[in-house]
Amino acid sequence: MAKRNSVNVVDKLGEGLKSLSLPLLSIISALILGAFVILAMGLDPLSAYQNLIKGSLGSVNAIGETLVKTTPLLFTGLSYALARRCGLFNLGAEGQLYMGGFFASVVGIYIKGLPIFVHLPLALIAGFIGGGLWGLLAAWLKLKFGASELITTIMLNYIATHWISYLVTGPMKEPPGDFPQSAQIEISAQLPRIVAGTRLHLGLIVALIGIGFFYWFLWKTTIGYEVRVVGENSEAAQYAGMNISRNALLAMFIAGGFAGLAGSSEILGVQQRLFQNFSPNYGFDGIAVALLGQNTPIGILLAGILFGILRSGANMMQMAAKVPIAVIYIIQALVIMFVVGSNLFNILKRKRIVAAIAKGGKLEC
Repeated sequence: MAKRNSVNVVDKLGEGLKSLSLPLLSIISALILGAFVILAMGLDPLSAYQNLIKGSLGSVNAIGETLVKTTPLLFTGLSYALARRCGLFNLGAEGQLYMGGFFASVVGIYIKGLPIFVHLPLALIAGFIGGGLWGLLAAWLKLKFGASELITTIMLNYIATHWISYLVTGPMKEPPGDFPQSAQIEISAQLPRIVAGTRLHLGLIVALIGIGFFYWFLWKTTIGYEVRVVGENSEAAQYAGMNISRNALLAMFIAGGFAGLAGSSEILGVQQRLFQNFSPNYGFDGIAVALLGQNTPIGILLAGILFGILRSGANMMQMAAKVPIAVIYIIQALVIMFVVGSNLFNILKRKRIVAAIAKGGKLEC
């Protein structure tokens, strides 16, 4: 029995290392190609990467800024991953993030006189609900009218961002109206700093709890099991008596809620007021985080930290090594290209194997 258990542990360790190989190879390959891009600009890639690390991990404040930028990426990564586990493509995390920020702002600005242990959770819950409802709308349109969530989630992004622009230049504009922004969030609804001298706030802890919830929900609950089965094979799930529509609605609500928490953490923890374009594309970067993390809890955590490092160190790289920030976006794009390309290759390989088995023929390597 002990021998069998040790074999199982070794097998699981081997599977874990194998699953890490693709992201690691993608990152290394992207950094190498990024170095060639920097060389083509006539600049020093070694100096660029040294300053990138220094700017993101070289001091307590740098680490704090890295984790500040990691926090919303974890939420939006979870948002895409949860929907994908149910077989849905949620490209609307950016809009859900904005709606979450809006709902959290309404509670944080207009509800007064509450203690922090009531007001702050209430604002976070409001943010989750705001993003969740925006995600739920896309799922409802798919189920009711057959509208592709690929299209509706993207279009809902535009509606959400323009809605925020309207609010901060109109109904929610802070008097006397000199700037397109809302009034400041009440102190009792702001996310407290957790490291002195930095902007690192309690939202990081909430994001880590979110990762724990993601794992618990999908792998430790009956509903989560149904969500995964629906994502793997909806026909088999329907044959087994699972409610496809209910699972899709629930998955998109929770996915939208995660993105809503990303917006809430930015507003309540960093900006402390609502204004236009408060997200530097965290919603879209979350897709990259989820893809690199292979839609797994640990993978999303590590990928979120990596992208946080890239975002945080980019300014130092530009100032000290004269390398444009655009190079960071090139590296991010290369990482995703390698991950998606490898996954596509594996899918085609599996289809070839299945086709060969079905025909009763031999597969030539």
